[in-house]
Formats: sequence, structure tokens, C-alpha cells
Amino acid sequence: MDTAVQKPHINVDYFEDLTGDISVPASLSVEEIGVRIKTIREEKGISLQELSKLTGFEVEVLSDIEANRFQPQLGAIIKLSKALDSAFGRIVSGVGSKLYSVTRKNEQKTISRSTSYRGQKPVYLYKSLAPEVKGRHMESLIVQLEENPDAEMSVHEGEEFIYVLDGVVSLKIGGDFFELEAGDSAYYLSTTPHLIAAKIGKATILAVIYEG
Repeated sequence: MDTAVQKPHINVDYFEDLTGDISVPASLSVEEIGVRIKTIREEKGISLQELSKLTGFEVEVLSDIEANRFQPQLGAIIKLSKALDSAFGRIVSGVGSKLYSVTRKNEQKTISRSTSYRGQKPVYLYKSLAPEVKGRHMESLIVQLEENPDAEMSVHEGEEFIYVLDGVVSLKIGGDFFELEAGDSAYYLSTTPHLIAAKIGKATILAVIYEG
């Protein structure tokens, strides 16, 4: 791989306000994810045992997710939304009520997520950019990645597009490995095993997730 530093084809300084550390407010919307899952499950009259059979997740894991003791991976959230016959976006950022969304910088919704069970190892933070649109099938996110030494691959339905805003991103798709720098992008089917993380320290990406 050519290690020479190349300038991206656009001026990434345009994204200056989107990069850097994502601040974590005192009241995190992440606390609502488990509540939303529990609410939807109870609305549909599905027990934890039944949801366990539908998703393959142990009852204890589902209970921890609903109690916000564990923040599930994106793939797990999509699998839960499918099992509950509910929109992925409703679980991630709530039900929208508008035909379009214009999200100001200070209105971005910050959510925390972890790949390690019981949330012991935070791997990234992300901001939802268009939570107000009703009936949406995509989620657009600003994601702050951290290193992921556990290197656990993710597989789920849908498609993903990522664009690197800042830092160096390690991307593994199937048996292929890539290092992406600011200005680089990737599009892949989420059914292909994949792993994305910061190579060193932190990195920031724009991600568009299509539930499928």
C-alpha cells in the first residue's frame, strides 16, 4: 500500500466543525435506546423469551440492553428492529414527525455505543443528523471512532456508506483490509462481515446506513 500522504480531492477544512471530540451531554439519548426497545416489545406483547428466540440473543443480554447496562452493536439493533417489526430509526433516534429535516450543528443528537458486553469498552460515539424525518429508511450519522482491539466483525442486513472526515480509519471487509484517510470513502453491503475502527487514537466519519 502506498504510504505517501496525499491531499484529499476536496478541502476537508469545510468539515472542521464536524470533527474533533464529540461532546457527551449530561443527558444522553443513549439512555433511551433500551427504553425504546422495551416499549416496542411490550407494545407488541412479545416476551423476552420470545424475543430471544427471534434474535438468538440470550434473555440476560436482552434484559441488560433494555436496562441500558449494555449498548448493542449496530447490527444487533437492526436485528432487534427486524424481530420487532419496527423501523431501525425509531430505536436509534426516535419516531420522526416531519417530511424533511434540517439539523443545525448544536441540534445534533449525541448517542454512545459500545461493542463490549455490559459497556465496558466504549468504541465510538455518534450523532444522528436527521432524526425528525418520519418513515425514513436511512440513518445519517457523524461517528467518532476509537481503536477496537477486540476486532469483532459485524454482519447485518442493509447497506453502508462511510466518508472519512478526520484521522485514519481501519476498514476490514470480508478478507480485505483497507486504511482510509480524510477524503476517502467506502460503500458496502452490510451482509458482508465488516469492521471499522480508528487505526490509532480517534477518527471521525460521516456514515449513511440503509436498513434494507
